[in-house]
Amino acid sequence: MHILLFNEYYPPDTSATAKIAVQIAETLAQRHQVTVLAGRPSYDPDEFYPFAFLRRETRNGVTVERVGSTAYPRHRMRRRVSNYLTYLALAVPRAIALRPDLVLAMTDPPIAGIAGAFVARRIGRPFVYNIQDMYPDMAVGGDIVKPSGWVRRWEKMHRRALQQAARVIVLGDDMRERILGKGVAADRIAIVRHGTSFPGEMPEPSDPVVREIRGGFDFVAIHAGNLGFYGAWATLLAAAKILGNENTGLVFVGGGANREKLGASAGDSANIRFVPFRPVEQIPHVMMAGDVHIVTVRRGLEGVVVPSKLYSILAAGRPVLAVAASNSDVARIVTEAGCGLAADPDDPAAVAGAIRRLRADRAQLAEMGRRARETAKRYVRVNELRRFVEVVEEAAAGNNGTR
Repeated sequence: MHILLFNEYYPPDTSATAKIAVQIAETLAQRHQVTVLAGRPSYDPDEFYPFAFLRRETRNGVTVERVGSTAYPRHRMRRRVSNYLTYLALAVPRAIALRPDLVLAMTDPPIAGIAGAFVARRIGRPFVYNIQDMYPDMAVGGDIVKPSGWVRRWEKMHRRALQQAARVIVLGDDMRERILGKGVAADRIAIVRHGTSFPGEMPEPSDPVVREIRGGFDFVAIHAGNLGFYGAWATLLAAAKILGNENTGLVFVGGGANREKLGASAGDSANIRFVPFRPVEQIPHVMMAGDVHIVTVRRGLEGVVVPSKLYSILAAGRPVLAVAASNSDVARIVTEAGCGLAADPDDPAAVAGAIRRLRADRAQLAEMGRRARETAKRYVRVNELRRFVEVVEEAAAGNNGTR
């Protein structure tokens, strides 16, 4: 069948959804005709695409159509919104004209699911909704927007899209609970996790890049990834300050919307470091540099955001500190598998105490690393992608099977 994938970002965009979209599209393309409807690259791309109303190319068996949306850098919200709106204005008519057999929408831009549902309804085709981040819940919970009349209308349209979907594909049990709470029948919700692939040989602790990232501390907790709106950042900084005289470092590897604010909040704390994103070939060095890796979700956003970084940490065999509510997927997976600890995202003392416990027992830490790698085997990416294809095919066939 002909499947249309609706997502603004696609490589050479470097966003998380672009990386996920290409994996999904290329896996589906092994069995079906797949068209990705994307915008001009604007998410830190390494290639520039001059304006054209429509540009078509083929990548690894996938037809990629790019509409002529604006391509402003994403760092200013108004310009990012311009990218969103111009993408939708051009992509929706094009999607209707393509008349695919099935419409699959992700969540970039935040109303892509609503647009995808509209297209599917207009052409009388099945609709599958793959939720990576749940909007408008994330926008409100992350303090990006305030509750208002237009946000309530957004939520109403989002619920309509959910009700229309033949399948809603979510990232974890906590997100599934959120969708059930919006009135979607359980047999139309499927869990397909991001999953992981296993890295090759890991560098030695004595490697110069590993040592540079560690910054000379005896014990290092690392948060690697985007410093967006979802993390318990104030709690992490306060916990690091509690540990200020204990030769224990908190290292943030990456950037994002909150980078400058966090740097200002950290002040002159000697045990808090910020280092930029590393090249892809140095990801194993980042993994090895942390005695423990932090995955954080601020309270109230569990099930709204499901951090994909957890699976790569597990595959690298590194212990995890889940700074998240106990009912979140990350806290549940870590504690049930015994591959790390969980701590209250509102309690800096609890986070500091967890780091002390991990630092005090190196044998336990090594065992947690071993269990992490064993746990990762449950979430192999190729298996998760195979399940994704099955769910899409079930939706097309009208099959009510679920996971």
